[in-house]
Amino acid sequence: MLRISEIRLPLEHPPAALAAAVAARLGVAEDHILELGVFRRSCDARKASAPTFSYSVDVALADEKAVLAGFADDPRVQRTPDMRYHFVGQAPIPLATRPVVVGFGPAGIFAALVLAQSGFRPIVLERGKAVRERTQDTWGLWRKKVLDPESNVQFGEGGAGTFSDGKLYSQIKDPKHYGRKVLEEFVKAGAPAEILYVSKPHIGTFRLVGMVEQMRHEIEQLGGEIRFQQRVTGLQIEAGRVRGVTLASGEELSAGHVILALGHSARDTFTMLQRAGVFMEAKPFSIGFRIEHPQSLIDQARLGPHAGNPLLGAADYKLVHHCRNGRSVYSFCMCPGGTVVAATSELNRVVTNGMSQYSRNERNANAGIVVGITPLDYPGGPLAGIELQRDLEARAFELGGGTYEAPAQLVGDFLAGRPSTALGTVVPSYQPGVRLTDLTSALPDYAIAAIREALPAFDRQIRGFAMPDAVLTGVETRTSSPLRITRGDDCQSVNVKGLYPAGEGAGYAGGILSAGVDGIRVAEAATREMLRGGADGV
Repeated sequence: MLRISEIRLPLEHPPAALAAAVAARLGVAEDHILELGVFRRSCDARKASAPTFSYSVDVALADEKAVLAGFADDPRVQRTPDMRYHFVGQAPIPLATRPVVVGFGPAGIFAALVLAQSGFRPIVLERGKAVRERTQDTWGLWRKKVLDPESNVQFGEGGAGTFSDGKLYSQIKDPKHYGRKVLEEFVKAGAPAEILYVSKPHIGTFRLVGMVEQMRHEIEQLGGEIRFQQRVTGLQIEAGRVRGVTLASGEELSAGHVILALGHSARDTFTMLQRAGVFMEAKPFSIGFRIEHPQSLIDQARLGPHAGNPLLGAADYKLVHHCRNGRSVYSFCMCPGGTVVAATSELNRVVTNGMSQYSRNERNANAGIVVGITPLDYPGGPLAGIELQRDLEARAFELGGGTYEAPAQLVGDFLAGRPSTALGTVVPSYQPGVRLTDLTSALPDYAIAAIREALPAFDRQIRGFAMPDAVLTGVETRTSSPLRITRGDDCQSVNVKGLYPAGEGAGYAGGILSAGVDGIRVAEAATREMLRGGADGV
């Protein structure tokens, strides 16, 4: 097949127009096209008055070789690459040992899935609960201000991505097309098929719940075992090699291959790893607030007269500003038509995040407006970033009144340096509610100064972004892991063999898709080691 890219059509085009455009591009009759499938569809809205769809398609032709020869110098016409997933090996029967996966977020799910599909019957240890029980516990915080530290937005089946916009795109390099494997498994588990071709696919929380359950069932049917409410409290290490894990119950589980897919909020586990001597290092992350606008404002600014067109859906944005004080401020995890959610996992702390359903039809748009920081801002070793996060989250809890309500301030008041006393036209979506205050003391001075400079700059890109009634809600501190569990080219810890740090918590991913891809990569590395017989692998 051939992949033909940059086929542009108006929004309101008939289905037959795509085949006609492809035939015209290639200079062939339409009946020469034996098969046509959409690989990617994106919207080019740079001209708000005339947005277009841009397609990349895969076609089978009667005279494919001759057509390709005629486009030898045209990068828009290429052979379709092989994007099928190829397993690196299959486990022998019987197994001498079973790998252990710690954590059942995206990285853990895909690591366990690939291991199970390869015949290794993994044991998954998840500190939280199954996804439906976890959802009930999460609502307990949102509706009743009751936090379960082991079952919340951060901990439980599906990981933090379950309560998010469900974005499934990334800018990672993916030469082996692992991302395609992730998307295809999601579709098999119940995701809409469109995620395979739209340029910015997303699923939304409600659909993710059922998909996660379906993937768990497949792992179990292939011989894997998922154990919920099993918190790992220790590693058994001998001569620089992992030999097993210890659980909070006191149970010890032997394992020569342990995949650590912890998520970025497993702070007690990070402390345990440091005490066990596992090498870690501090890494940059970001801190800031959530900002809410009417979704209609964003739609109008981005889509102009086409705002509200169902073919385009709710508009999004991506912004960055480099400040005079050397800091960079950028939008993070933008959620069109979504809500700001309570995302803490520790008592007496407030953390915000954003979430959307598949429909993206809520009243407000929200995004993190965050400032990049580095270990120079929090010296003191690999756990110092966690302590900064905790300090800011405790301060937010205090500013919010000590009830898990979040501190909030109108943008106009924030820019003027005065406390907010009444809401305007934008009604904040955060549950269990907000308390209006002055956010000046919620972040370090350099971050406050940077955000105050950035908001008017963003207003020049999106008219109305700095509208006085827009709402800032604090604090956003868990943009990514504040540390990295460093690994080598073989995906193993640099000083503990058989230990495979994976995903966002280990510092090797940032979102559902990249975490899933990393889980596959690490599962393959563990498979190779087990097939070689490392630590009595097979």
